Amino acid sequence: MKNSTQTLELKFERTIPAAPAEVYDAWLDPKTPGTPWNESDKLILDPRIDGLFNWIIRGTSHYGRFTVMERSRRIQHTWVSPYTLGEESLVTVTFEKRGEGTLMTLVHSDLPDDEKAKSHDKGWNYFLDKLVESIGSGSTRRS
Repeated sequence: MKNSTQTLELKFERTIPAAPAEVYDAWLDPKTPGTPWNESDKLILDPRIDGLFNWIIRGTSHYGRFTVMERSRRIQHTWVSPYTLGEESLVTVTFEKRGEGTLMTLVHSDLPDDEKAKSHDKGWNYFLDKLVESIGSGSTRRS
């Protein structure tokens, strides 16, 4: 059981003009602008159950383990960085068909309730806005 310290949960939603399978695949593709993996200085990425990632950006390491992989529906992984004060947090990304597009929801939970952890708000918004722009422009679509 987690310690009794106060934790924070951040939730982000974006509607993306592509099918859930396409958005799911794009999110796991380091070549897709708007994914954290795309802007890494160094990356180890093994997107499968119990697969690990280590993502280094601007000298800061983020790492975790994939715990749920349901193609076109949901990805869940742990997340540890200096911004979580070294504590394990949880990132859940869901993909839900909405009309011709996909409602992508990212929930980052079990964050320590402090200013460093709250900086994830800026980071996730940055990546998700860039992902919407990338997929919306068709730059990730294959011809």
